[in-house]
Amino acid sequence: MLHDLVDLGRYPIDCPGSRAYDQLIGDLRRELDQDGCAVLPGFVHAEGLAQLLQEARATAPKAHRSFNRTNAYFTKGDPGLAADHPVRRFYDRSNAFVPADNFKTSGPLRRIYEFEGFLPFIRAALDEAEDRFFRYDDPLADVIINVVEEGQGFPWHFDTNNYTVTLAIQNGEEGGAFEYVPNLRSSSDENFDTVASVLDGNRARVRKLELQPGDLQIFKGRYSLHRVAPVKGSCSRYVGIFSFVEAEGMCGGVERTRQLYGRVLPHHLDREGVRRDSLLD
Repeated sequence: MLHDLVDLGRYPIDCPGSRAYDQLIGDLRRELDQDGCAVLPGFVHAEGLAQLLQEARATAPKAHRSFNRTNAYFTKGDPGLAADHPVRRFYDRSNAFVPADNFKTSGPLRRIYEFEGFLPFIRAALDEAEDRFFRYDDPLADVIINVVEEGQGFPWHFDTNNYTVTLAIQNGEEGGAFEYVPNLRSSSDENFDTVASVLDGNRARVRKLELQPGDLQIFKGRYSLHRVAPVKGSCSRYVGIFSFVEAEGMCGGVERTRQLYGRVLPHHLDREGVRRDSLLD
């Protein structure tokens, strides 16, 4: 059970079929239908947050820190495209991720992810069929912590996974806001023209979200362009990331995994190409 971590009184994820559970699911579905994002404030209570913060601080030194240039798709450039095409626009990226193999089964982050009621709850909120919703089969990326330090952030990008569930653990002193453009592309349309417009600075469709420690966010990041603004101050920003996918056995691509975690495993090579769409990564 998760009583020592999650506010189950407010968010009864352990009581499917109850009136409170069904009402919560209905509220989340409405939020997700509107803009591909839903937030559960205070999902983790103060006691649970203390446990998560301890784990985050202990594992942060194991984060893979990378400083490079990337486009919104984490792909290589294509010289056959116009110079201003989104695929050919590269931006500085300075970030750090603690790979999943650093989190013990008994630790708070993995306990939430692997709790028997967590996947069904997230699946119900997203209104997905049971045969189209699975935990990410990636030994380096199913459960991770994003560490953002002074001056670092994350430029505009799309996620590999259809759905990402994040848990705010600690905010920086300043900055670190989450910005996104909901439903900017679909499984059949990259919508490059509108992506280019956002990259050019058009903020007409940009939404800004200030998450607080303990907040859980459900986000359709494969279709929504998003970024994290640079953090200011000596206090690092910690965010736990739980990943779910629509294809059983789906794993991160080799190129993207190498960029984010600094290494790949035989599992990644074996699973390369297991997808259900043809969108760029």
